[in-house]
Amino acid sequence: MSMYKSGLDMLRCALRSTSLWTSDSFRWTQMSLCYISRSFAVSSQLGRKHIQGHTLKQVRYYSQGGHDVLNVPIKQTETSEPLNKAERIPIYSHLENCFCPTDVLDTLKQYPASQDLISNIFTRMWVSTKKLTEEQRSCELRLMYEHPGFQEVCERAAIEAWRMKSDDLAYTLLAIVNLGVSQNTHVVQVLLRVIQERLNEFEIKALSVLAGCIRDMEDCRNVQALKDALRLLLKDRIPEIQSVVVLQSMMRAVGQNSPTHLKKQLAIKTLSLADEFNPPNSQYMFSSLASMGLNFKPLLDICSKNIAENVHEFPFGRLLSVLKSCHELRYRNHALFNSVSEYMANTLEMWTNKQVILILVSFEELLFRPVVLLDVFAERIIENPDSLTLRDVLSVLKVYSLLNHDLKEKKTEFLASITKVLESYLPKMTPNDLLKAVYCLALLEHVPQTLLDKLLQRETMHQIIKKGNQSNKVQRWLHMLGLCMRLDEHQLPHSLRSIPDFHFTVPAHKVPVNQEMLSAIKSIVGNDAVQDSVLEESFYFIDFVITLPRPKQETCDLKAEDSGSPECPQRIAVICAPPTSFCFGTTHPRASLVVKLRHLGKLGYKPVLVPVLELNSKTEQEKIQMLQKLIFPEQESSGTQEILNNSPKAE
Repeated sequence: MSMYKSGLDMLRCALRSTSLWTSDSFRWTQMSLCYISRSFAVSSQLGRKHIQGHTLKQVRYYSQGGHDVLNVPIKQTETSEPLNKAERIPIYSHLENCFCPTDVLDTLKQYPASQDLISNIFTRMWVSTKKLTEEQRSCELRLMYEHPGFQEVCERAAIEAWRMKSDDLAYTLLAIVNLGVSQNTHVVQVLLRVIQERLNEFEIKALSVLAGCIRDMEDCRNVQALKDALRLLLKDRIPEIQSVVVLQSMMRAVGQNSPTHLKKQLAIKTLSLADEFNPPNSQYMFSSLASMGLNFKPLLDICSKNIAENVHEFPFGRLLSVLKSCHELRYRNHALFNSVSEYMANTLEMWTNKQVILILVSFEELLFRPVVLLDVFAERIIENPDSLTLRDVLSVLKVYSLLNHDLKEKKTEFLASITKVLESYLPKMTPNDLLKAVYCLALLEHVPQTLLDKLLQRETMHQIIKKGNQSNKVQRWLHMLGLCMRLDEHQLPHSLRSIPDFHFTVPAHKVPVNQEMLSAIKSIVGNDAVQDSVLEESFYFIDFVITLPRPKQETCDLKAEDSGSPECPQRIAVICAPPTSFCFGTTHPRASLVVKLRHLGKLGYKPVLVPVLELNSKTEQEKIQMLQKLIFPEQESSGTQEILNNSPKAE
């Protein structure tokens, strides 16, 4: 038991004892005159390139009755009193000259610091590591953890937490967390608890720093409690915020689990400050809204216009971040996408293959076809195909095939270059990568014999089936690849013209019939001429099949096995295409739809594509007129009427 030299010491301790609240992870109790000191020993393992989960080897804290207690020092020292200006100047100047954490800790031996400087000490240690390489940073942090002064300054931070100003508390927590100190250590938990207790005292600037800190912290009870408290506090504090940066920091802190009304309140307040946006604000707004999961179109439209007009000011990483945020928010802006793609195309020599491919993959995820960028990058590939890695080639194939990009006279040369690179990587390719490559090439109506021969080997197919037996995607790929081999009539040996039947089953389509469109089509061609929900080749779903008598002068396009006579009926396949079937902002169909139309034509159908979104916005009479033009484009109104007169009438 510790004994006090005077009644004054006992009185000081008693006055500082306060009944505190109980949290989920820590219980606060009233302090007595007797403290039991013990060590909090935890592991400190540092990797060469990444630092994770670091804790202090020994952090002393005080407990009573088995409960953790936030300790206030009993013995007063001269260093706990504020230093005057003359005494502060030397340590401030020395901290500025410290270029690593150990320099800061060594300085503390010569110049003792008050609680007012604890925040500066941790901040300087953190800032000094920012410009180091990952390997240098790992080494410096290891030395910092082993330095005896680090344990002492952490103990001091925990002891002085209640005396710190709100700004100092926020900056201290931010620096300690960024230095890699584990959240489970005593010093971090004490700071979290003190901040919770004094959160109402925080000014907007301190709240912004705090929000940026807890945003990246791992979830624990104290962190979650602090996030909840911050959300409650923001409801009343949002109107007084006049800084775009602070609002964005708050957005990222509240997260996706916040109430929708709080998210919208933040977004509306930010919209009121839109006149103050600069290009970096606009870029950061995308990621801020994405962190909340809020697609607030008025704000995104303003930011898109700002970025599009100043696209040349943004480095590659920020442009890519904007596109990724657009994908997360399901937000599309044609002017923004077009501006980014044209900028990349016009400055192609500035970008590496990897950078261009990352942008193209992001555009494909957004269903946007950057025509100019795809054309100029194809020319680069044709000139130097060997510069592509295997991963590059697979990504390029995916983008060009799914976007159904037509390179026109360059197509043959482009596919030859891609095939050459793939064949060079053939010994290194996994069976799944080989399947992806052949599938994408088949979508482009190009199936190299060498790649297909390797794919159809028994060992390769066995590995694909073994790994993808439960994957609907692999089953669909193999099924469609088999259709391409059979219907596209590639010039291949007979043994390579079909995928072996491994009894894959394609999931049944469950698409509701568009009753309004069915009624409109029946009004045009009659009830008996229409059949809905037809599944062709157990794969291609047809919304409506119209069967009409074929004019005598026309020959039947169906194959002999499908037609009974030269007078076989004309079959029209009406396909209802949702917006996702087209490239964004256009009526250019994407790859799966193109292959479907191509194969239905080979099966004897006349495919008719109906954009559902455009049709739904029309009146009933306009729908009938639009369908008449789509189904019978080659007929004049009189010719169409003649067909209708010869078709069965509705009852």
